[in-house]
Amino acid sequence: MKINYVLKKLRTMRYKEFYNRAKEIGSKNNKSTFSVLFDMAKCAFKYGSGYMDYFEFEFYLLNDKERETYLTGRYNSEIVRKYNKKEDWDKLDDKVVFNGLFMDYLGRDYIDLRGKSFKDFKEFIKEKDKIIAKPLADCGGKGIEVISLDKNKLKNEYNVLKIYNSLVKNEQFLVEEYIVQHKDLSSLYSGSVNSLRVFSFLDDNMEAHVLSVILKIGNNGAVDNFSAGGMYTFVNENGEVYVPAIDEDGNIFEEHPGSKRKIVGFKVPRYNEIEPLIKKIALVVPSIRYVGWDLVVTENGINVIEGNQFPGVFQVKPSISGIKTGELEKYRKYMDI
Repeated sequence: MKINYVLKKLRTMRYKEFYNRAKEIGSKNNKSTFSVLFDMAKCAFKYGSGYMDYFEFEFYLLNDKERETYLTGRYNSEIVRKYNKKEDWDKLDDKVVFNGLFMDYLGRDYIDLRGKSFKDFKEFIKEKDKIIAKPLADCGGKGIEVISLDKNKLKNEYNVLKIYNSLVKNEQFLVEEYIVQHKDLSSLYSGSVNSLRVFSFLDDNMEAHVLSVILKIGNNGAVDNFSAGGMYTFVNENGEVYVPAIDEDGNIFEEHPGSKRKIVGFKVPRYNEIEPLIKKIALVVPSIRYVGWDLVVTENGINVIEGNQFPGVFQVKPSISGIKTGELEKYRKYMDI
């Protein structure tokens, strides 16, 4: 299985980026690019770490014993393959199917424009100030658009028709009521909804366990996704952020560059409501046992945005925390990997 995983990664690898990452790491750590490339290859075979794992988790700062504690891409793939029934992936992947299954936990209205008329769309947006439009299958925030609705302009039906036609043309078929996040989260960054990624696992007794909690924060964009310029940080069991945030380029943020709000020490509102919610929603599709849930805290409760049946891997950077232990042992407490 280890060899198969590495071979698959070799077939799909972006070699130019792989080389550039190695060069960047070597330059910062006074090492040759070749030595970094060699170490990357060793870690890929020995620990199942892709080059982004190596970069994000700073394997170049760790010894072999420390590296063994990290949840790498290979382990993540094994968990999904073992515990998430492939035939049911679409129940989380298809955003409209997901919304139907989790209707009781969404906290927002939505419409699927496929098969719906312009009249239906006009009626849906009538009392709304803002909507969010999404493609059905894309991930990482791609294709998501936040649309503010000017009531004066929308008195002219032609302006409504232009919005409708644009959404259909761009296949942004899922249109949702925009969620207004809790004021504390908005104080961090108001340009996007700043969500929580909560990793959970449903054990053999059908009891859900929270594995870890990540706070995602937008930055100069309408979404908080890492791949769209956002950043993320980690939340402890008391709901408090305990390390600075990082973005995709490895930039470290002690405070948000826009709001100037300090990130470390930020307390997630309504945090005590998260675990009880997870224990409920994890049972909606029990054949998908390992999930990365995206949740938004509002003034009135916690809304479920989506569930990811193939969640990414997040672990604290050693250089910003002093922590040189990964999440693997915590995961092994609940699952056989």
